[in-house]
Amino acid sequence: MELIVPTLGESITEATVSKWLKKVGDSFEADEPLVEIETDKITVEVPAPSAGSISEIKVEEGADVNIGGVLALLGDQKSTNGSAANEKAEIKDTPKAKSEEQKETTSSDVNQDNPKLSPAVKKLVAENNLSADKISSSRSDGRLTKEDVFNFMKSPSTKKTPSTEREEVVKMSKIRKTIATRLKESQNTAAILTTFNEVDMSEIMNVRESKKEDFMERYNVKLGFMSFFVKAVVTSLQEYPAVNAEIRDDNIIYKNHFDIGIAVGTEKGLVVPVLKNADTMSFGDIEQTIVELSTKAKEGSLTMDDLTGGTFTISNGGVYGSMLSTPIINRPQSGILGMHNIQKRAVVVDDEIVIRPMMYLAFSYDHRIIDGKESVGFLVSIKNLLENPSKLILGV
Repeated sequence: MELIVPTLGESITEATVSKWLKKVGDSFEADEPLVEIETDKITVEVPAPSAGSISEIKVEEGADVNIGGVLALLGDQKSTNGSAANEKAEIKDTPKAKSEEQKETTSSDVNQDNPKLSPAVKKLVAENNLSADKISSSRSDGRLTKEDVFNFMKSPSTKKTPSTEREEVVKMSKIRKTIATRLKESQNTAAILTTFNEVDMSEIMNVRESKKEDFMERYNVKLGFMSFFVKAVVTSLQEYPAVNAEIRDDNIIYKNHFDIGIAVGTEKGLVVPVLKNADTMSFGDIEQTIVELSTKAKEGSLTMDDLTGGTFTISNGGVYGSMLSTPIINRPQSGILGMHNIQKRAVVVDDEIVIRPMMYLAFSYDHRIIDGKESVGFLVSIKNLLENPSKLILGV
């Protein structure tokens, strides 16, 4: 039986093997993930079609493979186990085989069945490739704690020697190469300009504080800032349709649907899952969907449908502490809103200096399709809606 690269989307023709989760000879159950493959958009796990074992790996880690290509040959679980047992019996009589078998058991199995290890400690030991037998326990019963492991890792004998190399060459992943290509294409194609404003977050913070318990009880998710921003963006896009449009050849395509991309940073790079039909979603729907998509992004389980179809993007650099930025448009879209860190600042209100929680907003837009008046009006509309959240909630 062959393990085949599945179809991953109309525009995807090849993938890269990023990590094998099983090695030759390993057994597995039906639907158990065997290998991670990476495309220019997503990382997916390829599951086993049925129970069996790995007979031969055809594509090594880091190599490219076409859609429909053979990743590995799979054998029957029972027959493979039987042949392994026969091989073991044949070599067991030799002294060298016995010593190697003992060595292998010591290095790979000592942590698995060690009664001194709780599940959390076992995971910590495995992640750092340590041997539990070499770690001293601080408890009278001999069980290891996380602190014991951390202390062992801090000891001079376990500290890694700093590399003497001045440079390290790491191959770019498909996702990273795609991000680099598309960002550069956006800068080369669109006439990108950025306009700025600031918003007083006091009213939104008051609403969140007063409604957080009721919201959690009803929707089983926290009331965040993003739902307010999505609502404000959708309302402003309806007022300024050019911002929700795109240039296609010699035509301007005005979108009558509002699919809002939310930029999410992951270990492998930036991805932008999309809230489909955001204009029909409640605050609860938005927050629940954002949590679902963010979780899938961090787990690497986003689908092509999750990532396609966006008409506008929101990027929140504030979660990393950014005060101000000029976000790059996510082509073929014509605009992107940048959120930033909330900081208490002195501002003038009714001729008095007061302290308010303020956020800078940045709106980057394609000047080929959006004029300056529209861009400023769009951002001012978002500012006014955020400073008067009753308009978002009640529509007045």
